Amino acid sequence: MPAEERPESLVTVLIAFGANLLVAIAKTVASLVSGSASMVAEAAHSWADTGNEVFLLVAERRGGKKRDTAHPLGYGRETYIWSMFAAFGLFTAGAIVSIYHGISEFGETGPAEDVVLNYVVLGLAFVLEGTSFLQAYRQAHGAATKRKVPVLRHVLQSSNPTLRAVFAEDAAALIGLVVAFLGVFLHQVTGLAVFDALGSIAIGVLLGVVAIVLIDRNRRFLLGESTSPELENAVLVELLGRSQVERVTYLHLEFVGPSRVYLVAAVDLTGNETEEHVAVRLRDVEQSLEDSQYIEEAILTLSYPGDESLVPTDGAVPEVVRDGTASDVAAGGAGTLRTE
Repeated sequence: MPAEERPESLVTVLIAFGANLLVAIAKTVASLVSGSASMVAEAAHSWADTGNEVFLLVAERRGGKKRDTAHPLGYGRETYIWSMFAAFGLFTAGAIVSIYHGISEFGETGPAEDVVLNYVVLGLAFVLEGTSFLQAYRQAHGAATKRKVPVLRHVLQSSNPTLRAVFAEDAAALIGLVVAFLGVFLHQVTGLAVFDALGSIAIGVLLGVVAIVLIDRNRRFLLGESTSPELENAVLVELLGRSQVERVTYLHLEFVGPSRVYLVAAVDLTGNETEEHVAVRLRDVEQSLEDSQYIEEAILTLSYPGDESLVPTDGAVPEVVRDGTASDVAAGGAGTLRTE
């Protein structure tokens, strides 16, 4: 992950950790006093989120290590591994516990107890979870604005798993608080504990869906998620903007970590020099690409004379390389890449 993105992601995770820890303690006390199934589910949810933030902190730390001889493409994919652990934790400690407890409470009868405490805790939790969500939303909105895409689309497609995890967990937490409130309220009004139990099950299902989405996204990046046509187009523009490159006939980009890609391209260099000079110039272009904040490694080879050239979608090729052209969309996106 580029250096300027890492502090913001770390702040997002730390805020989420602090908020979830405080909320988990408050919900646990309320659930023990009131015996509410929805509050038990919410307590399990918050403890799961708190544990998940620990995994995400580890992901931030280990995934930010620089590449070495043992890991020539860096340690970025380790971020997805630890984020996968967090998603599994949300599924087991959050979803399964909530659903199980809700089912076990179906036969319970009697009026709701200590509802005032439940309402106070739910209100406090909404404020803390909302604060954490606003931080995640602010980070996501900033990146989405650069890419000119909706925030939700950016979160789902982003190569940054910690941002996606915190955003999804906090959004699910806010929805879960509303569901828990309805469960407690309907139990209080009707005297039927079944509404409380249904609230617990609904929270569990919500967490299960979120966890499955997070697991699937991390799985895709671990397998080697290709980048979007939008990013391919931006990198193509950047390649063609170099004075040494006349045309590009092949381009492959693959995420190897948050906002970090592995690049392979076939290019035709300007001029008609000897093989020795061409090799030096190719290496110069590779090194200049690797100096950027988003390319972990660049491998260039020569184009075959008969191969078709790749052309940016807007047909505009800059005379000089513009800093940040591709880095603004290095998290993924949408667009088209054509040949002619």
